Amino acid sequence: MNDRDGYDLGPDRLFPGLADPVLSSASLLNEIASRHPHAIPMAAGRPYDDFFDPAELPGLIGDYQRHLSNELGLDRVEVTRRLFQYGRTAGHIGALVARTLAHDHGITADPDAIVVLTGAQEGMFTVARALCASPRDVLLVTSPCYVGMLGAAKLLGIETAAVPERPDGLAAADVAAVAARIRSAGRRPVALYLVPNFSNPSGHTLTLTQRRELLEVAATHRMLLIEDDPYGFLADSSCRVPALKALDRDRRVVHIGTFAKTCFPGARVGYVVADQRVGLPDGGRGLLADQLALIRSMITVNTSAIAQAVIGGMLLRCGGRLSEANQGRVAHYRRNLTMLLHALEREFPPAVREAYGVSWTQPVAGFFVVLRVPFVVDDDTLRLSATRYGVLWMPMSYFYVGGGPRRELRLSCSALDPEQIDEGVRRVAALVRDCAGNEEDNRDDDATVPADAVHRS
Repeated sequence: MNDRDGYDLGPDRLFPGLADPVLSSASLLNEIASRHPHAIPMAAGRPYDDFFDPAELPGLIGDYQRHLSNELGLDRVEVTRRLFQYGRTAGHIGALVARTLAHDHGITADPDAIVVLTGAQEGMFTVARALCASPRDVLLVTSPCYVGMLGAAKLLGIETAAVPERPDGLAAADVAAVAARIRSAGRRPVALYLVPNFSNPSGHTLTLTQRRELLEVAATHRMLLIEDDPYGFLADSSCRVPALKALDRDRRVVHIGTFAKTCFPGARVGYVVADQRVGLPDGGRGLLADQLALIRSMITVNTSAIAQAVIGGMLLRCGGRLSEANQGRVAHYRRNLTMLLHALEREFPPAVREAYGVSWTQPVAGFFVVLRVPFVVDDDTLRLSATRYGVLWMPMSYFYVGGGPRRELRLSCSALDPEQIDEGVRRVAALVRDCAGNEEDNRDDDATVPADAVHRS
């Protein structure tokens, strides 16, 4: 290599995990979406755009500024410093988060046990890094699993073990079996990561019984539960189940949350409740939250003070009752999910479902439906869908440990108008019919090939 031409890095000089499809999935989807801006976006699980008004931002910051002055008694210099300087590594809206968690989720949390983070993704990264202390530690994950945790584990070099979901969600017996298998191999099951409410991607919501059984398994196998709850504030009375952390009596649950789905995704404000006690090198004891803050001080340093001010203003306006304030959004997402399920019924009536082998999940709420199809779904299928059919979705292979071929795709309805949902499902149905027909043609062609054709070719 001629150094005058510039120094290039070969793939052997980079972290091998960077080549994992999980890490490239979001980039691939963004690249395809940018090439096909008019394709109906049934891939992204983002909130609906019309819920946001830029004109509200100054007022929200003003509300938080008055809170600092009138309720916390800070003077002008202290208020200015709180809004413009770096601030505490653990964040400065912990008390407002704690009040909201108490009102909406029944979680009693000391503000000192809360770390305000740059999105829930940082919570997954810092929690996984803190808990997995040696190469023998294994992180259990649901299968399928949110790609953010799979990617974080891959970057950290943490081994994951999949616990397959059943048709009705995660079973405690399956968690226990995987944990026991890990221990029998001389490894240590550290924690189980799960999304108990309207899981991404499967859409499952765990029942109260399932949650209590998981807590029992965690205690038996000396594990923690990492509860990722981005959708909990969007649960209405018909499908609201107590958070795992609200049921936690012996600090078995680390609770990760975010205000991205309910308040302001662009603010990138998430949080972790980590009240577990830890031993310190000097012989003292502290909180896991303090250790998470220490880790994030070397990553993002702290969360944007202005972003925290905006979220703080929103929590103040709703009096710490975010679920109640979100009723309009809850109704929108429930309506969209109902429309998506009805559109699938219309495009795939029983006779068609039987003929093509098509089925889908039936979540009670949330953003996502998983569609099972009779052909392999991969990146090339997604490109075809965008180019020829004008609709985007997520291949389910992204959500499994190790990836691999899957005959499933995830449809999201959160960011769409009713007309887009109907048209999007119509386009997906056209794709399914054509690809299923091609699959059948290929099987027929294979059946006519002589057995020794490969040797004669």
